[in-house]
Amino acid sequence: MSENIKFPSKLPQRAYSEDLNEQMGQLENDELVLRFTESRQRLSSDPFRPAYHFVNPEGRLNDPNGLCFWQGRFHLFYQAYPPEDPRQHWGHAFSEDLVHWQDLPLAIFPGIEEKCFSGSTFVEEDRVIAMYHGTGAGNMVAVSDDPLLLNWEKIPGNPVVPMIDTDSDGRPYRVYDPCIWSEKDGYFSLSGTYVDGPMFGDCRAMPHLFFSQDMSRWSYCGPFVEGDIFTQPGEDCAVPYFWPIGNKHILIFASHQRGSQYLLGDYDRVQHRFHSFAHGRFNFGPIAPGGVHAPSATPDGRGGIYVIHNINAAKPTAGWDHIMSVVRRLTLREDLSLGIEPVGAIESLRGSHHRVKQTALPANEEIVIDAVEGNVMEIEAVIETRDTREICLRVLRSPGAEEHTDIKFYRNGHFRSARGGQQAQRDALVMDSSRSSLAPDILARPPEIAPFDLGKSEVLKLRVFIDRSVVEVFANSRQCLALRVYPERKDSLGVSLRAQGREALLRSLDVWQMKSSYLAVL
Repeated sequence: MSENIKFPSKLPQRAYSEDLNEQMGQLENDELVLRFTESRQRLSSDPFRPAYHFVNPEGRLNDPNGLCFWQGRFHLFYQAYPPEDPRQHWGHAFSEDLVHWQDLPLAIFPGIEEKCFSGSTFVEEDRVIAMYHGTGAGNMVAVSDDPLLLNWEKIPGNPVVPMIDTDSDGRPYRVYDPCIWSEKDGYFSLSGTYVDGPMFGDCRAMPHLFFSQDMSRWSYCGPFVEGDIFTQPGEDCAVPYFWPIGNKHILIFASHQRGSQYLLGDYDRVQHRFHSFAHGRFNFGPIAPGGVHAPSATPDGRGGIYVIHNINAAKPTAGWDHIMSVVRRLTLREDLSLGIEPVGAIESLRGSHHRVKQTALPANEEIVIDAVEGNVMEIEAVIETRDTREICLRVLRSPGAEEHTDIKFYRNGHFRSARGGQQAQRDALVMDSSRSSLAPDILARPPEIAPFDLGKSEVLKLRVFIDRSVVEVFANSRQCLALRVYPERKDSLGVSLRAQGREALLRSLDVWQMKSSYLAVL
């Protein structure tokens, strides 16, 4: 199809074979792939560039888009800003395990639209559908069916949901950041947006539902979510992803105020409305600096969801900025809370191993683990908290503790609303990066404080992923925190533990040095 190209990209667009073996041969000498490989090698000397968290090969990075599984491979798209045309294009990488990634050429280029902004994918038996926001035009649809999803064609009728004039409250709807799925009667799409006031002011998050039988002509069906008493005034519903999880449904999205989060609920397939009953966050402070920003999600084929996020920068970085989180697997627990774990294949990156056996943690004393150090590693700690009020696992610690990042468990350190307007105490998981760096150009961020309940007889199980300028923490497979950190000292590599108030017991501490997740050879 020929399109009315108003905003042509300055990058050459190449047609690839439809045969997998031939595609692999073409990629060996592909101009962009070779450039990406050279750029990765050049940027690898940056002390803050991650080794096993995905980061794009060149330039800026923004939202992840369209995570999906197609013909035996996972595909990740993302907002790329090529240096010769720094508008959003869809960048592209693939993986067989959601851990080891290989770069592919850019996938979707501006044309009708000025920029190719965020969106999602939907996998059918014979093709993959991408629906995304085309800046200045509206929501767009493109399709691909080749083995590596290298060739994308925008369908007739784009923009399929054009931009429209709205009133001062954003009605009837604003258009951006769509997701797409199908049911027996046709295709459905959400356009993430907000109503009733300005963003960051007193607006309400509100995704809007659209329906189509052919993807070219879409009709507006109205607001999608009912019962959202959870999001805060000023939040929008950007980059929505709507999927079944267990016997319920989950809407994963981000606000430009508070970052990535989710609603759990029941989906009425007759009225096509989502009734939410629970809410949680993946980011527990402002979206920037250093916060968990936007998600991309896809079903895992077993009733769960795979989700990846971009994590904002917290200092100026030459040549690159954001990174991606470790892919997380979300499941629905029996109590209808969310299970959160790193994708299992992350263990394939484990290298040399050291185990610290059972160790007493005296009250009010920092215990430095002399045999453990590093800034590209995984830590697995099992701790009996007993009656102590606080446990602190300190990482990226300089010998004199001038720099350090603290991961803390606080007993009764968080509050939640209860019936009758009362406040109920609950436990908290905290990450404090306020002393992570002595550098003067690090942007300030208060500690992340997440609700986390630990049974009185339950041990605290922490999995901590440290990768130069990012720390991610998973607690007992049901809570997760992540922040960007930038230790300036080369000796900020140490680990320590502390129990505050009363003694505790470290049952075990396992540490693995981690290997790179980037595969340069196709």
